[in-house]
Amino acid sequence: MIRLYILDNHPLILEGLYSLLSIEKDIIIVGHARNGNDCLTFLQNNTIDLILMDVSLPDMDGVDLCATIRMEYPEIMIIGLSSLTEGKCVTGMIENGASGYVLNNVEREELLYAIHVVYEGDTYFSKEAKLAIQDERNNARHHFPHLTRREKEVLFLIAEGNTNPEIAEQLFISADTVNSHRKNLLAKLEVKNTAMLIKYAINNKLLV
Repeated sequence: MIRLYILDNHPLILEGLYSLLSIEKDIIIVGHARNGNDCLTFLQNNTIDLILMDVSLPDMDGVDLCATIRMEYPEIMIIGLSSLTEGKCVTGMIENGASGYVLNNVEREELLYAIHVVYEGDTYFSKEAKLAIQDERNNARHHFPHLTRREKEVLFLIAEGNTNPEIAEQLFISADTVNSHRKNLLAKLEVKNTAMLIKYAINNKLLV
């Protein structure tokens, strides 16, 4: 049984998805919300397998939320669900842990296929999402990797000379979470240590 959570800012889409998927015998919709904070609150006390996540939310960026959930709940799979097909949006979701991306006008059969493929541990991207990914890769040399809002905050504090515990205290998160953000920054910006990270950030005006 696939325990599914639906997160979408649009009431009609939310209602449509609920009606569409609630009749499936191997899917149970364990909850739904229209904003990121309600979703995070729900996750604290409930177990789910997969989230259908709207990228455009009223209270936070869907890419940032995707990164937060994948960091705190790595067992949860995420499929981006949006009308947006910009390369940055799609690749941003992928880089931060999404296993799939489909448009919110997707046909029922394709949506069900995407859910099952991702639930089984594979990835699924609609035709439009694949084209957006390809376009973004073709232009990759002209773009910097997408950094989440939290990663930018950590980067600024690192550049100011703060230690992990000091950053954790200022951002009200754990030192382990700060360390994870630091590692993600090193990987995304393809540098080996903190000194190179700060140098890269200064040279590319990421601290402006």
